[in-house]
Amino acid sequence: MRMRRVGALSSLAMLLVLLVSAAFADVTVPSFFSEHMVLQRGIETPVWGWADPEEKVTVTVPGQTKSIAAGADGKWSVRLAALEAGGPLQLVIQGKNRIEINDVVVGEVWLCSGQSNMAMTVSSSKDFPQEQAAANLPKIRMFTVARETAETPQDRCQGDWKVCSPETVGGFSATAYFFGRELHQQLDVPMGLINSSWGGTPVQAWTSLCAQEAEPKLASMLESWKQQIAAWDPAAAQARYEKQLAAWQKQVEEAKAEGAQAPRKPLAPVDPRKSPHRPASLYDGMIAPLAPYAMQGAIWYQGESNAGGPQADLYGLQLALLIKNWRADWKQGDFPYLWVQLPNFRAVQQQPVEPSGWVTVQEEMRKTLAVPNTGMAITIDVGEAEDIHPKNKQDVGRRLALWALGTTYGKAIVYSGPLHKSACPQDGAVTIEFDHAGDGLKTSDGGPVKGFAIAGEDRSFVFADAKIDGNKVVVSSSQVKSPVAVRYAWASNPVCNLVNSAGLPASPFRTDDWQQQ
Repeated sequence: MRMRRVGALSSLAMLLVLLVSAAFADVTVPSFFSEHMVLQRGIETPVWGWADPEEKVTVTVPGQTKSIAAGADGKWSVRLAALEAGGPLQLVIQGKNRIEINDVVVGEVWLCSGQSNMAMTVSSSKDFPQEQAAANLPKIRMFTVARETAETPQDRCQGDWKVCSPETVGGFSATAYFFGRELHQQLDVPMGLINSSWGGTPVQAWTSLCAQEAEPKLASMLESWKQQIAAWDPAAAQARYEKQLAAWQKQVEEAKAEGAQAPRKPLAPVDPRKSPHRPASLYDGMIAPLAPYAMQGAIWYQGESNAGGPQADLYGLQLALLIKNWRADWKQGDFPYLWVQLPNFRAVQQQPVEPSGWVTVQEEMRKTLAVPNTGMAITIDVGEAEDIHPKNKQDVGRRLALWALGTTYGKAIVYSGPLHKSACPQDGAVTIEFDHAGDGLKTSDGGPVKGFAIAGEDRSFVFADAKIDGNKVVVSSSQVKSPVAVRYAWASNPVCNLVNSAGLPASPFRTDDWQQQ
């Protein structure tokens, strides 16, 4: 009996300890409020976290202090007045406990997201030894969000800030780094780059479910996922996988005996609820936790995973929806949103036009420039025919930075490649006028203009002759007496050479709206 009483008392004591601990929980903050962080200059800076209900929390930086009581749910948030570029400084958060965050700098913060070409690191890009040696740039910092799917919007994510150095730069997102480095060199302020990316993922994974459910054109895609989730049978999936694995092992043995290359190992089954391809899965796990961290804007490199599907022509709608979704979450108005147009890829062009999902996504990206305060880095000249992950991320990052410098930061520069403005058929030719021609159009190799195709009412395209006239190109063909449509670089890996005076390439485009074949 005495032993039972002692046991009961011990259990009660432990329960009281747990209750007391819960009642006096430490003040905590999201992982990105941590050492080496970068705060956005020039605008109010939200700082938030969790504490005991009604606990007073004080946030201090040099020159200002903000206090607030945590709400009934334990959440608290303050907004620091706009800070000037500089640092390092200390950010202090005081409640029942004290958090001191050191080596905080103030400058420009950009969110960098997408799939594998955003995730691809500097160590995998071209000229890595030279880039590594030149990477002693401590004012550039990168926060890499740990990959995590979720079924509802999360308020926390994992990750930490890394200061750029020869030792750390190899692990940085290459596109984000070269973008940030160009801005850092031109603006002479610290750069904070938040890398939230995951290879092989579609645009719908990065947009909230409620935003997508409000769009009727996405209903069939969302319904398909609901059916996959409802039909998920882990035991059956595992049984199928074991059969695939046994067949694969046999193929490996046969390949070894014949001296041939072994086939790829089958992928293990994934619960569709945890798939990084499921709509909203990465928004919930890797974007929602970041809002409303103060930032200047976002850059995006994605689209490859949507180019191979049956709904490539919906990509523009989906990208515009994602931009609207993120802007609503951050409550910073129409912040700058810049993306990379898909580069050239696959077999080199042979026919006048070669329609594909890849070209469709390129076109959808160009059309999305109608969304206010957006920009697009044209990369039709930096791709690789046999590698979907081109190593030249230097030009990719630089061209994104040019858009930011010329728009967000007001620099008087040529910041985009030529973009189709208008088309005027007349006297057996079509005159195409371009925006962003700089001091005039030219060819990248000094030779005749390549890449144009022309068609009449029969919709049969032929290679066209093209002559430059300032910011215009006159397109014609002896085979088409009455042209009605022109396309440029209309292939996954086009032969084209039109650039502006700054050497930036023209975007693929078409003047027609004919249904793709």
